[in-house]
Parts: sequence; structure tokens; C-alpha cells
Amino acid sequence: MMGTDAVDEKNLAAEHGIVKPWFVDENPAHKVYLPLYYIDQYEVSNTQYAKFILATKQAPPPYWEKGSYASGTASYPVVMVQWGEAQAYCQFKGGRLPSEAEWEKAAKGTDNLPYPWGMDFDQKKANVGGFAGDLTLPGTYPNGKSPYGVYDLIGNVWEWTSDWYQAYPGNTYQSDRFGKKLKVIRGNSWSSIGHYPEEIQHELLKYHSTTTFRLFAPPDANISDVGFRCMRPA
Repeated sequence: MMGTDAVDEKNLAAEHGIVKPWFVDENPAHKVYLPLYYIDQYEVSNTQYAKFILATKQAPPPYWEKGSYASGTASYPVVMVQWGEAQAYCQFKGGRLPSEAEWEKAAKGTDNLPYPWGMDFDQKKANVGGFAGDLTLPGTYPNGKSPYGVYDLIGNVWEWTSDWYQAYPGNTYQSDRFGKKLKVIRGNSWSSIGHYPEEIQHELLKYHSTTTFRLFAPPDANISDVGFRCMRPA
């Protein structure tokens, strides 16, 4: 069951300076049937991406110095990779970027969970909100893994999906961002949402860290807290 029927009836997002009302582009909940597939248990790491760079002569991410990642960061998620570069990596590995539906199914399981770990938000189960200060190693939050055993679907880095940012079938929300302009990213990241008091920060994280929350980015952007994982048809 993809998306949600929840509504921000009190317009709480606007109270906190969030332009887009919560849930407005996540409606309505709708059934999506997916063929069997595999998805990476962890986000693609610097060392995995380096092997791709070596084999294909692609340009390295801009934060690497002299074509190599910093010492001690081999296992950390690779970031600042454009959408097309991420897709090329996944194809090199025999797969592709997951669709929104594939990403969401891996995160929420068969019980339509709002968070990979269960029904209630728990910031101790994901690297979100800036509390860790930076990226963490894959598997740092074992209690936050999804029902399928997939780690960091919420937190650490936002993740590219294969889909353009468009309205779901039956959604009446109007946005000039819809269309083949922006790619959907999912899953929130380690970064802080903003300079809010702790109780407001928690409220924002609760909504920004769900399995249905959608964000977007230009496909040619190099973003410091956006990474990716791949899928492969079974």
C-alpha cells in the first residue's frame, strides 16, 4: 500500500515555516503490485563506488581529493553523486535505482508501517536531525532496520529513486514542481532540518522521517547528504 491518506488538517507544517503541507503529495494511499526484486541492504559506499570509477573512468564525486575518498571513510555512504551517475553505477552492477514504490515497500514491509522499525517515531533508531553530527557507518542503527532487514532507509543520506516527482493517481494537489524536472529522493538524512527548539525539531523529524515522505532534487545536483542504493530484479 503506497502513500497515505493522512491530512495535515491543522496546517502544522505552515506553523513551522514549512511551505508544503505535510502529506499533501503523499495522498492518496493506493495499491501497487510489484514483481519480486532484491535491494541493497546498505547504501552504496565510497569503496564500492571507487571500483566503479576505476572500471569505467567516470569522474569521481567532487568532495574526493585527487580522485580518492578520504582515509577512514571507505565504508561510509558515497554522496554528491548525480542521479545519472548513480543510475550508471546500478546498471554497472546489474540493476538500477529503485522506483519510489520499490523503495517504500522495502521500508514499510507488508504491514504499511509509517517507520521501518514500527508505528512510532524514535530518533534513536535512525541518523536524523543532526544529532550524530555527520554520516555514520552502515549498520550503526540495527534497531532501525526494515522488516526485510534493510538498514538506514531512514537517515544517514537521502536516496535517489528512479522516479520523476509527479502526483500520485487521484491526487488533486497542484505544484509547479511536478513533471519531468525533479527526481524523488527518499528517507531523510543525518542533517538537521533547521534551527528549531528541540521539541519542534522532534515534531518535524516525525513527519520528515516516514516511509511515505517525498522530497525532490534536480537530477544534475551534487548534494552533500544525498546518496543511493540499487535494486535488481529477481
